[in-house]
Amino acid sequence: MTTATLAQSTFQPWSEEPSSRPDRRKIRARIGGLHCSLCTGTIEKALGRMPGVDKVAVSLTHEQALVEYDPAVARPEHLLQTLRDIGYTISDPRKLRAFEDEERDLVHEARRFVLAVVLSVAAIPIIADPTVGWIGFLPALVCLSLGGFVFLVLRSTGLWIAIGAATGLTVMALSVLYLNLAGHLTRAAPWLAGALAVVLIVGVGRHILHMAVQALRRGILNQHVLLEIGAFAGMAGGVIGLVLDRPDYPTAAFFAVSVMVGTYHIFSEWLLLIVKTRSSQAVKRLLDLQPETARVVRAGLELEVPIEEVELGERVRIRPGERIPADGTVVNGHSGVDQSLVTGEAVPVEKREGDAVIGGSINGTGTLLVRITAVGKGSFLHQVIRHVEDARALKPGMLHLIDRVLRVYTPAVLVIAALAAVGWLAGSWLATGQVDIERAIFAGLCVLVMGYPCAVGISAPLSIVRGAGQAAERGILMRTGEAFQGFRLVRRIILDKTGTLTEGRPTVREVETAGGSEAELLAIAAAVEASSEHPLAQAVVKAAFERGVTPPEVASFQAFPGQGVVAQIGRGEAIVGSPRFLTDRAVDLSLLQKRMEILEAAGRTVIAVANEGRALGIVALGDTLRPDAIEAVASLRKSGLSTILVTGDNERAAQRVGREVGVDEVHAGILPQRKAAIVRELQADARVAMVGDGINDAPALMQADIGIAMGGGTDIAIEAADIIILSNRLGALPEAREISRRSYRKMVQNVVLAFLFNGVGIPLAATGLIHPVWAMVAMAVSVTAIFINSLWGSPRLFFDTIQSVGRPIAPVSLRVA
Repeated sequence: MTTATLAQSTFQPWSEEPSSRPDRRKIRARIGGLHCSLCTGTIEKALGRMPGVDKVAVSLTHEQALVEYDPAVARPEHLLQTLRDIGYTISDPRKLRAFEDEERDLVHEARRFVLAVVLSVAAIPIIADPTVGWIGFLPALVCLSLGGFVFLVLRSTGLWIAIGAATGLTVMALSVLYLNLAGHLTRAAPWLAGALAVVLIVGVGRHILHMAVQALRRGILNQHVLLEIGAFAGMAGGVIGLVLDRPDYPTAAFFAVSVMVGTYHIFSEWLLLIVKTRSSQAVKRLLDLQPETARVVRAGLELEVPIEEVELGERVRIRPGERIPADGTVVNGHSGVDQSLVTGEAVPVEKREGDAVIGGSINGTGTLLVRITAVGKGSFLHQVIRHVEDARALKPGMLHLIDRVLRVYTPAVLVIAALAAVGWLAGSWLATGQVDIERAIFAGLCVLVMGYPCAVGISAPLSIVRGAGQAAERGILMRTGEAFQGFRLVRRIILDKTGTLTEGRPTVREVETAGGSEAELLAIAAAVEASSEHPLAQAVVKAAFERGVTPPEVASFQAFPGQGVVAQIGRGEAIVGSPRFLTDRAVDLSLLQKRMEILEAAGRTVIAVANEGRALGIVALGDTLRPDAIEAVASLRKSGLSTILVTGDNERAAQRVGREVGVDEVHAGILPQRKAAIVRELQADARVAMVGDGINDAPALMQADIGIAMGGGTDIAIEAADIIILSNRLGALPEAREISRRSYRKMVQNVVLAFLFNGVGIPLAATGLIHPVWAMVAMAVSVTAIFINSLWGSPRLFFDTIQSVGRPIAPVSLRVA
């Protein structure tokens, strides 16, 4: 497609976002073909050098680019066409890629790898040399290993196909090895190896060559350039051997190194693509749980319409056994609903009028009429996908350091390779009077092979991507890089009570009047609390309606977060809130004091109600602990965390809950602004995490080193958090900390492995004492070690991941046992 054609097209594979400057525009695009951090540098440089571009930010794990530009100078279609020219693919970031499309890409890259392996298996036996002892037969063992990989790759297409391919490769390798050992390939070996190298570089791996050429045209040195220079250096060494025609010159070996370098780059690209794809694919499959149609009630008639046509506020009927089509609230009926996609628990949750239901859940034996509250991007399932995508874009501090190192890495490797080659040419001539071309090419080529940068580039992102996928499968969404890097360092964790340690569904247990009627008390309380979303307020309103009480109209009201509400009802002022709040407003509660103390000692949350300055009575509410609260707190304490309960509830109720769950400290009667202050005080000598779910928790969540929101909480709390516990399980807290600790440890291990290999290997290669074949083997071992280490030391997981290509995966819940 030409640029002109693209400009005329109405298709826009990008999304527009608000810019910080009125004369600038900002676009976001999804980019395919990113393999390591050097790819992000390539894109940032290519776009950053274009006229009119101010800022470019590229996320490797998110596979997206954010570009700010001057619309008077640059056009989005021209900017993105540049990336297409380099060899990357562009797609709309607002749309999720279909599972089939992702799987098709994996299969395509798998076939490319198989073709590359065929060329390598044909080239390696050619350079086997039994005269050097058992080491000379090592290439044959490498061939057998590659044959095993081919079997794993093709296993998903059929057992006999995989067996036939692996057997064919083995027979080919042994045949070539026999011909070589029998001396039949003495003259033909260099030419055969050279032909194989040409086929791989300009045939199977032509996309790498294309990207290298495009990068060089723009003055960019990246991993593709380094790889092609290494491949062509091997080709050059082989061509020199053909020209010199010396029997002791390793002509075939130089060509074989070119083949193996290209093969392993293709292999590493494919493996990284698998890991990145699988990390979010299982969660994306949750979208398949959403029905394609919904039974909408319009004008008294039930109409079955596509789910895309369902609008907010419409009512849909769900019959027994059907999936709920979208998020909503039950307006009629009751039934048990299977919400295992969120909780991981197969036990149905009873849903009645007023209860919220999640799209994709399975209705039980009853019929429900549900008012739709969220569709499309606002639905629970779509939010899960968005947060998973955001989680893959995490960039801890160590990754920023690696990015800075990689900016100078490729030029440094090229300079060292050139110096090594020139040094051997000049040194050998000065020492012996003869130029040692073979040793000079050995030195330069080995540096290029040992300097393969993808080992460094994939070291950190791979552990992050894997960790994000593991967390998402457990209903844990880590939204920031600090969550990955910092949660492991937390020493104190603050827990909210209502909705965090408790179910967050309090009910009215006792109503005590101060001489008036219970109906009057509940009517005033419900009228004042009707506008509040707090669970306690909702419980009061629900109790009033269940008793048939009609609340009076409220003319105006003023909320005091964490304390209570003052409302104007008729000509009088009504007050509902904590006993302290009413006492501070000169309301006499002395007649109710003893009863309040008894109720609070029993763990009740007490709300006092007054109208026109006169106490009407108190409402006592009770909430139940989450089933896993005690076990989760014990697990947190066992891991060395100090657990602290901070709540706006009364002292007696808070202390009782604190004793039941076993926390170390209890802070009761705390206002929202005071919660943030407590976090600051605790941060004086330790890192602090805050767990909450309500609007009043948002300031503390923002203040904490790590903010953790329960998935059933308010949007404000969720947006303020670094980690979201979608499954609403307190048991996910220790799991999240373990994932943070394990992911960071793996990231450090990967980075150390990569830099250790390159830091030791490159100087050794520069000596010219290492054969390029062994440099190639060492490079392959380093990258493979990083891949295996990133899979958390589970070889079976590594093999299962490879064999899964081309196979559909079953939908899973957000929590795995």
